[in-house]
Amino acid sequence: MKAATALSCLAGGSLAAAGTINPANKIQKRALQTSDPHYPSPWMNPDADGWAEAYAQARDFVSQLTLPEKVNLTTGVGWQGEQCVGQTGAIPRFGLRSLCMHDAPLGIRGSDYNSAFPSGQTAAATWDRGLMYRRGYAMGKEAKGKGINVLLGPVAGPLGRMPAAGRNWEGFAPDPVLTGVGMSETVKGTQDAGVVACAKHFIGNEQENFRQVGEAQGYGHNISETLSSNIDDKTMHELYLWPFADAVRAGVGSVMCSYQQVNNSYGCQNSKLLNDLLKNELGFQGFVMSDWQAQHTGAASAVAGLDMTMPGDTSFNTGLSFWGTNLTLAVLNGTVPAYRVDDMAMRIMASIFKVSKTTDFDPINFSFWTLDTYGPVHWVAKEGYQEINSHVDVREDHGKLIREIAAKGTVLLKNSGALPLQKPKFVAVIGEDAGGNPNGPNGCSDRGCDDGTLAMGWGSGTANFPYLVTPDAALQARAIEDGSRYESILSNYAHDKTDALVSQANVTAIVFVNADSGEGYINVDGNMGDRKNLTLWKNGDDLVKRVSGACSNTIVVIHSTGPVLLTEWYESPNITAILWAGLPGQESGNSIADVLYGDVNPAARSPFTWGKTRESYGADVLYEPNNGNGAPQQDFSEGVFIDYRYFDKQNSSVIYEFGHGLSYTTFEYSNIRVEKSNAGEYKPTTGSTAAAPTFGNFSTDLKDYLFPKEDFSYIYQYIYPYVNTTDAKKASADPHYGQTAEEFLPPHVLDADAQPLLRSSGGNSPGGNRQLYDIMYTITADITNTGAIVGEEVPQLYVSLGGPEDPKVQLRDFDRMRIDPGETKQFTGRLTRRDLSNWDIEVQDWVVSEHKKTAFVGKSSRKLDLKIELP
Repeated sequence: MKAATALSCLAGGSLAAAGTINPANKIQKRALQTSDPHYPSPWMNPDADGWAEAYAQARDFVSQLTLPEKVNLTTGVGWQGEQCVGQTGAIPRFGLRSLCMHDAPLGIRGSDYNSAFPSGQTAAATWDRGLMYRRGYAMGKEAKGKGINVLLGPVAGPLGRMPAAGRNWEGFAPDPVLTGVGMSETVKGTQDAGVVACAKHFIGNEQENFRQVGEAQGYGHNISETLSSNIDDKTMHELYLWPFADAVRAGVGSVMCSYQQVNNSYGCQNSKLLNDLLKNELGFQGFVMSDWQAQHTGAASAVAGLDMTMPGDTSFNTGLSFWGTNLTLAVLNGTVPAYRVDDMAMRIMASIFKVSKTTDFDPINFSFWTLDTYGPVHWVAKEGYQEINSHVDVREDHGKLIREIAAKGTVLLKNSGALPLQKPKFVAVIGEDAGGNPNGPNGCSDRGCDDGTLAMGWGSGTANFPYLVTPDAALQARAIEDGSRYESILSNYAHDKTDALVSQANVTAIVFVNADSGEGYINVDGNMGDRKNLTLWKNGDDLVKRVSGACSNTIVVIHSTGPVLLTEWYESPNITAILWAGLPGQESGNSIADVLYGDVNPAARSPFTWGKTRESYGADVLYEPNNGNGAPQQDFSEGVFIDYRYFDKQNSSVIYEFGHGLSYTTFEYSNIRVEKSNAGEYKPTTGSTAAAPTFGNFSTDLKDYLFPKEDFSYIYQYIYPYVNTTDAKKASADPHYGQTAEEFLPPHVLDADAQPLLRSSGGNSPGGNRQLYDIMYTITADITNTGAIVGEEVPQLYVSLGGPEDPKVQLRDFDRMRIDPGETKQFTGRLTRRDLSNWDIEVQDWVVSEHKKTAFVGKSSRKLDLKIELP
């Protein structure tokens, strides 16, 4: 077996992660828009809140391991090496089977008898913490039932900087607080169910174009390095890092680093990101996993903070690895300190023990590579023929939860009194989006098409549908129950037949339209992951205008992966209602019927802004390389001003603002009050860590690391930690092998003594300085249901930090409250020290400025009827 090159050399980026902006690109450099080197890589804190017991278990386990066994934990077995989308090597001596890492953010990818949940974006539209938790718990429970150890979600990268970005739907919202709540609740739910959550993609992974060199070259772009997201220090903290801090505070076990570069250093070997921000400042105790083929170096990525490489090979099905054999050699020759591989193994096993409590796992009972019952365990090698898919049904009654989330995540954008439907005389449903895919709901691999109703986007963030209730099926069933006449035309292009149908008397026309997007390895109609535009797909805008031109009672339902442009038709008086139903999952038709007929009184709120033009959003996808054949440069020059913050800064009018959503009843807000807490003065963290723990000596004789001679069966393309010769240079296949650490490693990489704590770090508190989360003020307001039916309302708490460079308002808290007709309930929102702080790039800490602070409570980001100055 050959090992890969680039064990010691600096292929794929700077080991020091000291990226700078190329002035030839005419990029406006902002304060600290660099990734300076940060070494050594922090080791685990044995006293970290919520981790002490797991740390002790992990230390007991890891201290007994040999060096190859530790390396096995850190290195994937290779693409298609076993049953899951990614697996690590096993440790048979201690009964630890291979760990299974598997997609996805809305269900189990590529399996059967599992559920297809609503997207993260749709869950965010509920503004309901309880539903977000229950969704995470149900997904975690299903994953555990399949034998999965690490579920690759939730998603805060992309955050949603650009509305056309392909994978925004996998995440939650372009607001750090709403996304942070989604991350926290999903992490807690998933891990309470016994599966490690993986927060991804860390960080600045905001578009699909140019995320991978090979992918971009396949689309005809001549680039040699991936895109660089250039983000200044203040923006990083106040926007993109915020929801990851919430995930770390919630105890997330793993974080996935992303494909693209940040400030011209690859995300999976960027020591500023991984060592400094994530492990030092946030005190992350779990393990950092690479995205699939996002590792570009061996020793460099190890000392920069990467703990696990996925899927293990340098590129799919090469049998070569930056780690495996090479990581064993790197420890033996001193280029990777022994404590670093110890810490990698510790972090992985502590995460497992924290969530699972044991290494006695149920077997993996499915195969990602096939739905056949029997086949090879080692898929690419075609070895180990046995039952690989037991078709275990893990769905339980999750369909009810999916229906509830999808209905409660449906935003009523406009209603002129047409809704709720009351046994309408004649229902005409129009549009391909109301019907099924002729090839079945799973007829396109990884949902890589837009045929029939849109219930999830495309890519690795998908799951197979166990069934898909179409809007046509559900609405027809309801019409039959009500005695209504019902007809549907499931095409966007049957113009004459559509005109003839909707122009008849007594028609309630419901038009279903959509806009799709997904991951960059799939191209759908020229959309290479990211959307080409923000218009409706398949002539959807013309369809809406055609139907509403002939029918005075036209209701529009939109399934989409983000905002679309409604400018040409939303004000038409013939369009009596508009609903955004997001990506609802398997119960799509039932959930929209529940809302249309009033079985669920809508209370969802839009998790993004609906602008009038594409240009009005400011930041946009970079579609063409702008740096010759080098790394495309994407400067985040707008800072924290994305989505509603940008619209507010520009004083731009919008169609529907962030947080907007209507109800079938009405609510009145009154009596805002503020109470200041007795939180003490902020004290920066001081002191030092303990020294790096040591787990004893190991042999440096290469003959002790040769492939075992007895009872060992070599598997084709499988990644092993062993060497096949006692000649280290030949074993590594690295022409640079033999350089000493001092020749190419930056200062402090090998330091193992106590390290000073950052003033902004949490010490023993993951998530940052624990005083950041002290409650400074409690804001209350009275909410009265002034209508005739019971409903739920989502009061939203915003703040103005008052500074000239601050957004006008920023979301800080919210609640979803059930209120009976005539009843008044009190909304309580809380403001923490972090909520009222800015990141100071000089002090390198959170600071409350002297500017006047004002709190607002209202129905959306632009309907803030109540305000009060903070004392």
